[in-house]
Amino acid sequence: MAEPELVDVVVVGLGVGGEEVAGRLAEAGLTVVGIERDLVGGECPYWGCVPSKMMIRAANALAEARRVNELAGAAQVQPDWAPVAKRIREEATDTWDDKVAVDRFVGKGGRFVRGSGRLDGPGRVRVGDQMFQARYGVVLGTGTRPSIPPIDGLADTPYWTNHQAIEVEALPESLLMLGGGAIGLELAQVFARFGVQVTVVEAADRVLAVEEPEASEVAAAALRADGVTIATGVRAERVSHDGQSFTVHGAGGAEFTAERLLVVTGRRAHLEELGLETVDVDASQRYLPVDERMHAADGIWAVGDLTGEGAFTHIAMYQAGIVVADVLDHMRRTKGGPDPSGTASVAGGPAGVASAVGGAMSAGGATAAPGSIPRADYRALPRVTFTDPEVGAVGLTEKQARERGINVQVGYADLTSSTRGWIHKAGNEGFIKLIADADQGVLIGATSVGPAGGEVLSGLVVAVHAAVPVSQLRHMIYAYPTFHRAIEDALRQLK
Repeated sequence: MAEPELVDVVVVGLGVGGEEVAGRLAEAGLTVVGIERDLVGGECPYWGCVPSKMMIRAANALAEARRVNELAGAAQVQPDWAPVAKRIREEATDTWDDKVAVDRFVGKGGRFVRGSGRLDGPGRVRVGDQMFQARYGVVLGTGTRPSIPPIDGLADTPYWTNHQAIEVEALPESLLMLGGGAIGLELAQVFARFGVQVTVVEAADRVLAVEEPEASEVAAAALRADGVTIATGVRAERVSHDGQSFTVHGAGGAEFTAERLLVVTGRRAHLEELGLETVDVDASQRYLPVDERMHAADGIWAVGDLTGEGAFTHIAMYQAGIVVADVLDHMRRTKGGPDPSGTASVAGGPAGVASAVGGAMSAGGATAAPGSIPRADYRALPRVTFTDPEVGAVGLTEKQARERGINVQVGYADLTSSTRGWIHKAGNEGFIKLIADADQGVLIGATSVGPAGGEVLSGLVVAVHAAVPVSQLRHMIYAYPTFHRAIEDALRQLK
């Protein structure tokens, strides 16, 4: 093999976070090699956020049309999956072709290499028969892949992951789903609203087990109203396929049969593929731990799902901003003197980095000192499950807060009892739940469930992130009649 080619930065994995880091560093004038074995952009634009929300938009339109009978006369609905599949194929994914994304990166000055990158010692990355040596560091953004449970017989069947579910051109008559988390429930509701007989099998005692129990109850009720069968507390022991249909055999003799089986039981990083042992990093972990500046090791940063901080596009983009700023600061310190590019902005775009970084927020919510690099702060991490109703949440749940020994206050308001909920009528299920630290007098968590649960969440995210005193939140003016006005009702119930 030839001598390693010297470049400034190598980015291995161009998912949402990796593409953002690579593109912005290239725009800043660094020589950046971006390596991706699959599609530039990763899961989100091709098999995740974007196409799934197109599916959800279509399914919700069907549901709203069916509500006409309760609100405004009569309507007949005839579901048709063909325009949904066409939109995903043509508008979202270019039939799963990343040429536009590759050209976008190259247009910023980056160099693209298709293949699987692997560390080969400090600062070195091997991809195929090429070797690159990075002057300033390596950024890892290889994401995660579906975590398939070791259920007897499953590996020998033609089960689906989210990829096949998103790419489907013709819907099955029936669908079994292993997993009742956010992805599973979103897809279950979509397919049910298009006429598929859906059964969700979940090992935990409730769906959306990471959220508040009240959110689980509302989501489960909504899906059951759409015809979804939900079986919780069922541990799958064996899966069989007879060439026509799947059967999931559960503990205690329970059996579920359907034409197709979708496995959505979580995701995991495949660290063993990255050559981490060559830089003395343990590759046996589920995720790659990083510090608050995204450092995985000396000269190595990690970004996105790989870090285990949450499989969300907004987390990957947030981390990418920190990595860009830190890499450019590292380059400045390595070369000596001020930042030569003036582009280490975490505030969006390649201009005025040095000043922008100085005004960024550090961990704990305090403004960083001039010239410092922002540090990751996940206290106010928002998350939304895009079922109907939407389930939005931020910060700690009640259970998590109590387990930490916090003096907890809980406020709860039923959305159907609010003025906007009463007006909305059909499809108005939801609530606002607030978790406060009574000793500090601030919100530390909140859940917003409803027709616009994810949008209502935004104000609660600000409250948790900025540690706005509860007394100040109580003294705010909440527009009438809005869904978010239910926050005021929940504040009154804090006790």
